[in-house]
Amino acid sequence: MVNTLNKPEFEELRPGIKIPAKETILTPRFYTTDFEAMAKMDISPNEEELRAILEEFRADYNRHHFIRDEEFNQSWDHIDGETRRLFVEFLERSCTAEFSGFLLYKELGRRLKDKSPVLAECFTLMSRDEARHAGFLNKAMSDFHLSLDLGFLTKSRKYTFFKPKFIFYATYLSEKIGYWRYITIYRHLQQHPANRIYPIFRFFENWCQDENRHGDFFDAIMRAQPDTLNDWRAKLWCRFFLLSVFATMYLNDIQRSGFYASIGLDAREYDKYVIEKTNDTAGRVFPVILDVEKPEFYERLETCIQNNEKLRSIDNSNRPQPLKLLAKLPLYLNNAWQLVKLYFIKPIQVDKLAGTVR
Repeated sequence: MVNTLNKPEFEELRPGIKIPAKETILTPRFYTTDFEAMAKMDISPNEEELRAILEEFRADYNRHHFIRDEEFNQSWDHIDGETRRLFVEFLERSCTAEFSGFLLYKELGRRLKDKSPVLAECFTLMSRDEARHAGFLNKAMSDFHLSLDLGFLTKSRKYTFFKPKFIFYATYLSEKIGYWRYITIYRHLQQHPANRIYPIFRFFENWCQDENRHGDFFDAIMRAQPDTLNDWRAKLWCRFFLLSVFATMYLNDIQRSGFYASIGLDAREYDKYVIEKTNDTAGRVFPVILDVEKPEFYERLETCIQNNEKLRSIDNSNRPQPLKLLAKLPLYLNNAWQLVKLYFIKPIQVDKLAGTVR
């Protein structure tokens, strides 16, 4: 018998429906964009590649992949305590991120249908993939007697507006870093099957190919829009989005290092590998990438981690709210300073890497 005291408590909207995690700067975001500007884009400079990617989407290689098998049909109450809490948190964050992609891509497919049919169909088919991912993750949460009300999530979340080119940077990196996250976990557990504590990880090899194809689609769109890549502004924005994505992942994952330990991974080493691979991958399309091998890069992120630990300690204290805010302010400012210093680390010019092996 499982000791119910070892089961973490989660706030529920109603029995079995988890209250979504509180929105913070580090939680997955929901996006909207300028649909008219997207519809007016000229894709002719790279239309051939986009049509080839569309054919891959139509092939739907994973249409029979996301089907739960017999291994799921058991009790998972032996995953308890802190491991259970972190695992549910991992499933929720992943589900929310995939569902965010579904909503954005679905709306783009609908809005562009009569104005840019190639892009519209690509977005519609990507929304199909994201819906499968989100549904599969939400069903996995139900193995732990919880799930998300995705309809409630749609209405309750704030939506961040990004111009189309910012959507391209953000979603390209999100899809590519998703590929490297999934495939790295999959390969690790192939080598250490005893650490595969739950069957969802067996699905990551095919799953990450969806992420990779989606990233290739945004790569192709950016190549069709030279202004997203070829001027000085593009270099500044590429650095900004690379840093945003890498810092968010690192700060989140180290805070939840116990989850990675439960599957036999060191969170810091895992993140450094994923960041290195995503950075190199981004160099195939971005004009600059970050110098993530410079020791200062992780030293400053570690300072942010220490500051965040102090912020949580202040939150958990009994001090009056005004005093808490006063105590937090220097830590917020220091985090901002660390990120500014990271942004101004000299980037690597991709054209100077031509002919080199990284």
